[in-house]
Amino acid sequence: MINSINIQIRETNTDDFDSIMTVEKQAFGYDKEAQLVADLLADKTAKPMVSLLAFYKGEAVGHILFTRAYFDGQGALQMMHILAPLAVKPEYQRQGIKPAYQKQGIGGLLIREGRRILKEMGVELVFVLGHKEYYPKYGFIPDAARLGYPAPYPILEQFSDYWMVQAISPKGFDVDKGKIRCSDELNKPEHWRDDESDR
Repeated sequence: MINSINIQIRETNTDDFDSIMTVEKQAFGYDKEAQLVADLLADKTAKPMVSLLAFYKGEAVGHILFTRAYFDGQGALQMMHILAPLAVKPEYQRQGIKPAYQKQGIGGLLIREGRRILKEMGVELVFVLGHKEYYPKYGFIPDAARLGYPAPYPILEQFSDYWMVQAISPKGFDVDKGKIRCSDELNKPEHWRDDESDR
């Protein structure tokens, strides 16, 4: 079990690029996700973004990225972001964190810190396409389309619960509704195919 005292989370800078790539490649076991992150970090339409690294005893062990999202065809009327991706090195996944009452691993710590920063930025909604058993533990509500927020590309009905949203502003869901558009790099169809629904 990892002691939370030994975990530091901070926003990334340009000097962290190699560490980010290492975490992404090791976490997923291939380069595709790392390349997506590299492309997103260079994507002006993804800004303002929140990029965080988690360190355990000085080693970069986890990374999370939140990039800008929009209502399709409406421009930047609302401050919204999408979580993609969340990466933790395999040997640090599913590790309990002491003290036990925190009930979260490194991924959970990254989500909570990212959400805190986004809230301070005035972000209203956060989306994610990912495990329906995992993300609801951190406030995400499955089937965002049912709440009025269809994904950028169609998601098969059996995967609808994988597309999730949470409101982090005092307005709750009392904001505009509509189809979501991501930054240019993330809004490509290859990132929204059915086989990506388990990310």
